[in-house]
Amino acid sequence: MGWDQIANGRLLDAAEGARFDIMVSSDQSLWHQQNLTGRRIALVILTTNHWDTIRADPSAVVAACAGAGEGSYTVVQFPLPPRRRRPPPARFSP
Repeated sequence: MGWDQIANGRLLDAAEGARFDIMVSSDQSLWHQQNLTGRRIALVILTTNHWDTIRADPSAVVAACAGAGEGSYTVVQFPLPPRRRRPPPARFSP
């Protein structure tokens, strides 16, 4: 939608102006930065943006969206994604 450069309050304004009912984000600081009083849009905040983790069980996201009301804020907890192990650095022999 070309909204990648819009931040926080302006993004919520744009989403409400486009008649979105819910915004799903992994930006956990939105709760502290934005007052949802008087807003129509609901926020559903995910505790991860790791797509494989979300895709493995999206039922909590669906339930949070189904239960969201105007100006509500819901956090969906996910387990920590698996840690990526980096291969050890190559060692050079003289």
